[in-house]
Amino acid sequence: MRNRRPIAAALSGTALLMALGACGQREDLKPVADQAPPVTPIGATRPPTNEELTTPDAQAVPARSDELLKRSEQREPDDFDLPPPG
Repeated sequence: MRNRRPIAAALSGTALLMALGACGQREDLKPVADQAPPVTPIGATRPPTNEELTTPDAQAVPARSDELLKRSEQREPDDFDLPPPG
């Protein structure tokens, strides 16, 4: 039973070192030397930059509305809210 504590400490220390080693450095993106640059989209005059390629568009990260319903409100009529056919 006494031998388990050093083993557990060694395993947790190793796991901690591996987690810290996985953090890595944050650097600017650089193209790989042997790899071709990204293809220019159809209709574009120039290829996209690294910043444009890594920035998500508004559809990928929608704005959040934290507005709570303060009072009951009557719903406006919806012309497209039709019953199913049949």
